[in-house]
Amino acid sequence: MFDVKTLHGTSAQVDQSSLDDLSAALRGGVYCEGTAEYDAARTTWNSIVDRHPGFVIQALGASDVQKAVNFVRDAGLVMSVRSGGHQIAGHAVADDAVMLDLSQMRSVHVDPMARTARVAPGALLGDVDRETQAHGLAVPLGINSTTGTAGLTLGGGFGWTTRKFGMTIDNLLSAEVVTAEGMIVTASPSSHPDLFWAIRGGGGNFGVVTSFEFQLHPLGPQVLSGLIVHPIEAAPGLLAEYVQIADSAPDELTVWSVMRKAPPLPFLPDEWHGREVLIFAACYAGPMGDGEDAMKELRGLGSPIVDVISPHAFVDWQAAFDPLLTPGARNYWKSHDFSTLSSDAITGLLNGISSLPDPACEVFIAHVGGAMARVSSDATAYPERSAHFIMNVHTRWEDPQKDDECIAWARALYDRMTPHATGSAYVNFMPEDEADHMAGAYGENGMKLAKVKAQYDPENLFRLNHNILPA
Repeated sequence: MFDVKTLHGTSAQVDQSSLDDLSAALRGGVYCEGTAEYDAARTTWNSIVDRHPGFVIQALGASDVQKAVNFVRDAGLVMSVRSGGHQIAGHAVADDAVMLDLSQMRSVHVDPMARTARVAPGALLGDVDRETQAHGLAVPLGINSTTGTAGLTLGGGFGWTTRKFGMTIDNLLSAEVVTAEGMIVTASPSSHPDLFWAIRGGGGNFGVVTSFEFQLHPLGPQVLSGLIVHPIEAAPGLLAEYVQIADSAPDELTVWSVMRKAPPLPFLPDEWHGREVLIFAACYAGPMGDGEDAMKELRGLGSPIVDVISPHAFVDWQAAFDPLLTPGARNYWKSHDFSTLSSDAITGLLNGISSLPDPACEVFIAHVGGAMARVSSDATAYPERSAHFIMNVHTRWEDPQKDDECIAWARALYDRMTPHATGSAYVNFMPEDEADHMAGAYGENGMKLAKVKAQYDPENLFRLNHNILPA
């Protein structure tokens, strides 16, 4: 017998024969503690999340997902859903709940004539990039190739090509969704349009997406991209100039700023390893010659330690930060949106960098806007469409004994930056302890999301997420 949490806050026992019957009906299977499949499913990117589900249902297709949803709903059990397992809050796994594991559903099919891709929910960003770039095409995704496509998309999705092509959700044409009732439906502008609106930023609150259809754009195979590294002492003036460059940049140019201790990168002089630096990470999503012109002002700033801007294969640039974001470390994030970076805000950021609790910790400022900002705030569930900057206090460490110190540092920097922020939030950057920030994540779209939730999941079956309560 297996003790599993119920939707009513109690515990229910599920017998082995019921699990055997369910497993026999699946293309995938059901796995319990002690099996390799169980341990692989419960292990996520963020090692601070160490939880033990009651059992794991591993799906290989939409019919498996449908059977799993029906089984869990009929038994009144609590269920988490794991796709890529990269979400900072760790909602993919919960103690004594059922885990629906989609990580083995990683297919990516590209139609180069229609410029579309059909992507399964377990596919990682690297899977999508490799298949689309084989045809010289791309969909806007994130910046780490091991991120799950499903979670990124359902929360909004932005990265190096967002300013040119829009957010990931702006390029979603349709999605196949298994609802709480166990129905397999297509959500699109013409079919279940309210559901289609809600899943574009509303997370996994409304069903289990089993397939995404994306619009693709010509890009690559090479882009002008790379890093410019400066001493942190030059950061006050450089960040002020960075803001002006970002505000006037063409859509093709995206520049993020990163503040951290310099990792031992081979192109950095040894004497800079471990010292605080300001890094400009830039990508031009357009012709190489135009990119050279667009980056002149950025590359002319100050006296950089190194400038390694050059042509790179787009798939390689998409994975450039992977060595700093490997699985297995402990992670905690805090995030703010800024309409601009004032001198006081810059001072606050740099004060935080002066007291980094671990060499792996960093703060990055993402530069967004362009095509993303030309979409109405009510067109999708994700509402913050203005040209702005997104800060992620990316706290990362290995030693569990440093948990309190590192988390306290992130929260203190977040609090210090709150007076300069807009109050909005990007749900994919929100840790588990930010349930009170949901109003900031959805703004005026929150009421409509609650109504759609009531229509498609009135009993809140899909609750292990940044939860939207049914109206």
